[in-house]
Amino acid sequence: MALTKERKEEIVKEYAQHEGDTGSPEVQIALLTADINSLNEHIKSHKKDYHSYRGLMKKIGHRRNLLAYLRDKDVSRYRELISRLELRR
Repeated sequence: MALTKERKEEIVKEYAQHEGDTGSPEVQIALLTADINSLNEHIKSHKKDYHSYRGLMKKIGHRRNLLAYLRDKDVSRYRELISRLELRR
């Protein structure tokens, strides 16, 4: 369920604003999205795993807060990120 170190590094390289950037909202949201997607697959096959479901809900809430922060700070970066991650319909 957890992301491998290699997959995490790929995501950081893809969404980083500059070299060594691991804390920008874009990187954090991309990492959370990857975690959420893997947890969604787990929940589909293990419907009664409520502990993982709670973790999924916490990650979704954290991502929602980061997205709201980014939207308030810089709308163009927000729009670019949600289109790259395909978060909105």
